[in-house]
Amino acid sequence: MLTSLISGEPVQLAEGFAPDITKTVCISGHRAKSIAPYNGNPVYQNITAAAVKLLLGRYIDMAAERGYVSFISGLATGTDLWAAEHIIRKRSQNSSIQLIGAMPYLRHAERFSAADKRLLAEVEREADLLITVDPDPDIVYSKTHGRGSRDLYRNRNYYMVDNSAAVIAFFNSDETFSGTAQTLNYASRRGRKICRFGLEDVYRIIDRSGTDLRNIARSISFLDNVFDKSL
Repeated sequence: MLTSLISGEPVQLAEGFAPDITKTVCISGHRAKSIAPYNGNPVYQNITAAAVKLLLGRYIDMAAERGYVSFISGLATGTDLWAAEHIIRKRSQNSSIQLIGAMPYLRHAERFSAADKRLLAEVEREADLLITVDPDPDIVYSKTHGRGSRDLYRNRNYYMVDNSAAVIAFFNSDETFSGTAQTLNYASRRGRKICRFGLEDVYRIIDRSGTDLRNIARSISFLDNVFDKSL
């Protein structure tokens, strides 16, 4: 049996996982370094990051409100793990929700910071299922030959889209060469619903609500459910 190198939890092969695609959403998005503070002012860095997480959580809530029950996280730092944390909290109120963690390969977290490894371990322990797209315990991401492959993340991204009806993404339009851009481009070609938000959306909310986090949260909570629209 395969096990996670971070948490020791069991890991299944992705090819053996068959969710109800019509009720499944995958999540993709940028890391914390892609969050530029509101008005370019470092004083607002934490507020901006908190607003991103609140908006991400609201979109996940919207999906759950419209009957989506399975949520796939790619277990990368940033958006993937923030989403996983929110889904775990939400599952405590709605037992029908499940979190699936999709690893690109078993050694994907070797370069995570200590804090991100701790968070990943917590998420893995709480996940309903962990899967890996590549079970080779020795393979690593590399653009060279040997035991490396440059397709590991692409394969994970494509797998998540192929097994989902919709994608929720935190994506800044100027980051066109990111893994999130790759995921969204593939989702568009596959005809998936796409729920995308970026920093421009976060800034507009702060413009409207001010920089008090309670007001930002209130504004986000009143957003219309985008899953009622044609995405």
